[in-house]
Amino acid sequence: MAIGEKVQADIVVAMKAREEHKLTTLRMVKSALRNKEIDKRAALTEAEEAQILTTLIKQRKDSAEQFAKGGRAELAEKELAEIKMIEEYLPKAVGEDEIRGVVAGVIAGIAAGGSKPGPKEMGSVMKAVQQKIAAEGLRADGRMVSEIVKAELAK
Repeated sequence: MAIGEKVQADIVVAMKAREEHKLTTLRMVKSALRNKEIDKRAALTEAEEAQILTTLIKQRKDSAEQFAKGGRAELAEKELAEIKMIEEYLPKAVGEDEIRGVVAGVIAGIAAGGSKPGPKEMGSVMKAVQQKIAAEGLRADGRMVSEIVKAELAK
C-alpha cells in the first residue's frame, strides 16, 4: 500500500475514533502529498512520497526547537507528537552503527578500485552511501551520514 493510500485509510479511522490531533496531522500530510502531485502533474512514486514526509519531519523539528527556545513547551510537544505520527509512514530509520557499516563498505569498494578515498572525495562517497541506503529501503539523517563519512575519510 502506498503512503498516500495508507494516510487516507488512517484519516477515516481517526475520524471514526474522533482523534482530532491525529486527524489534523494526517490531513496536513495528505495535503502536502496532493500539492506535490498537482505540481508534478503525475502520480508520486514511493521515493517522492517519502521525501515529502522527510521534509515535513524536518520542518516539525525546526519548529519544535524554536518553540522550546521561546519557552513554549506545550507547542514543542505538539510538534514532536506530529513527528512521531509522520514517522510511522516512513521506512525504518537506521542507526549510527548501520550507517558506519554502509560507509565502511562503500569506502572499501572504492578503495578496491584504486587508492583509498580521502577527504576530497567526500561528495562521491556521500552520493554512493545515500544511494546504498535508499536502495536497501532504509532512511538516514543526512547530517549524521555526513559526519560519519567525514570521520571515516579522515582516518
